[in-house]
Amino acid sequence: MGFEIIEREEAYDVLIVGSGAGGGMAVKTLSDAGLRVALIEAGPDYDPADPEQQTQLKWPYQSPRRGAGTVRDIGEFTASLGGWKIEGEPYTNTKDTEFRWYRSRMIGGRTNHWGRISLRFGPDDFRRRSIDGLGDDWPITYDDVKPFYDRVDKMIGVFGTREGIYNEPDGFFLPPPKPRLHELLVQKAAARINIPVIPARLSVLTRPISKSRGVCFYCNQCNRGCSVYGDFSSSSVLIKPARKSGHVDVYTNAMVREVLTNAEGLATGVLYIDKTDLQEYRVRARVVVLAASACESARILLNSRSARFPNGVANSSGMVGRYLHDSTGAVRSAFIPQLMDRKRYNEDGVGGMHAYIPWWLDNKKLGFARGYHVELGGGMTMPMYGFGFGIQALNGKYPDKNGQQKPAGGYGLSWKEDVKRFYGATVSFAGRGESIALESNYCKIDPATVDKWGIPVLQFHYQWTDQELKQARHMHDTFEELIHQMGGVPNGEKPGESEQYGLAKPGAIIHEVGTTRMGNDPSRSVLNKYNQAHDCRNLFVVDGGPFVSQADKNPTWTILALSLRAAEYMIDQFRKKNL
Repeated sequence: MGFEIIEREEAYDVLIVGSGAGGGMAVKTLSDAGLRVALIEAGPDYDPADPEQQTQLKWPYQSPRRGAGTVRDIGEFTASLGGWKIEGEPYTNTKDTEFRWYRSRMIGGRTNHWGRISLRFGPDDFRRRSIDGLGDDWPITYDDVKPFYDRVDKMIGVFGTREGIYNEPDGFFLPPPKPRLHELLVQKAAARINIPVIPARLSVLTRPISKSRGVCFYCNQCNRGCSVYGDFSSSSVLIKPARKSGHVDVYTNAMVREVLTNAEGLATGVLYIDKTDLQEYRVRARVVVLAASACESARILLNSRSARFPNGVANSSGMVGRYLHDSTGAVRSAFIPQLMDRKRYNEDGVGGMHAYIPWWLDNKKLGFARGYHVELGGGMTMPMYGFGFGIQALNGKYPDKNGQQKPAGGYGLSWKEDVKRFYGATVSFAGRGESIALESNYCKIDPATVDKWGIPVLQFHYQWTDQELKQARHMHDTFEELIHQMGGVPNGEKPGESEQYGLAKPGAIIHEVGTTRMGNDPSRSVLNKYNQAHDCRNLFVVDGGPFVSQADKNPTWTILALSLRAAEYMIDQFRKKNL
């Protein structure tokens, strides 16, 4: 940048880059142990209970734009400061790639607005290569992680039920909310074709677990950030109490450029650019922990070049950025005549599904290797005209109260009639599945592009394979059969091969993992089984980067468990004077 580097005076025991699930858990665990911690976050501070930042319980008309659009990519009041595109912070794709990268620049990161779906990986999810010969097994097993899953359940809180499904492990559950009407209809239809529908597992408090957090009051707005801290966000559940310890200093609006190392190859701290004064700062620490998200942590490592690490810190294997993979995704909705003309009542519930479909089939009998779960949508949340009415499913006409056909839509009385008849009559199905981790899917530094801070940006290369396409086709076949069993009318045509069976673009599900994967072989992995860099013993990565494979579950609960495990390993190594 051309500025003199300013030295921060204090040196820390641990410096953590990123404040999402992995970074938050590391901050809380390490500061509880009495270690001095610096937390560096690329965005501003955030507290969903702060009146200046709170968006929960606001009406649409309270938007300063009054319906003229939104400045937030996934909802006007969503607790996300960032998006698919951030001004001055580009990324690029190779010519045959359409990777999408969502970044949330704020304390707590993407945990402020995620779906709170809190699923453990199962025993089979750590040994997929042994089962189907694709990808690699993890260097750890479910039994290694189970004690940490248990502690995360109790520390943070998750509702659900004990179902005894082998690869959908049970945990320590709070009582789940009752299913909504559309979920009961899905459950009834699914039972006829032997598809299980069980209570969802979300990190939302339905019972008190601590004096510092309130209980969910069912406003259905978890994505806005909970002002009573009734759901899990790293910002409110992990970082807020850690800051009260007096052992944590937080640096916000701090864009990390690189990890610094010494002649012995040990990490000594980081360089970052303060977005408010545009100065470059150096912060020193005995241990550096990256938790900036799988791709951002890879970017930092790849940009951390020196004579000892010409290809980036911890990258002697050349694996940093490799094996990038995201969950698969496909969606379908339908109009359900049984749900027309509904009595109006509050069906909001938690900010997410009350029931879901776990993977229920044996892949050995199918034409693809990995499974998926199905997330259910519907109900009587706040409507917008043209959404949730199912009008398009009936080709623009529907029977009125006298059984006569009339054109749908219009203004005034006609519009009101549409709302009364169709509101709440739509259900949706979203498949979320496991893709195969491949070395050929990667992110790397684009040598021709820098961001507004002068830091080289990432370029992505990613292609789906037949495995993912066949899985998406199976998702849609499942959706069609469920809709048929419910007596519904699908919205639109089922996507075909030319449309990749409706498979979402890579990165679109925002579950990207694998760029700094763990393994026992330093020539084929970046980290060991404790999230510690093979090449640099005082460098750790605790976001989604260490994942060897994704599983058909959302990654957050596993990020939390592995970060807790890694942080306690660090504490042990500090005591043994190995760090």
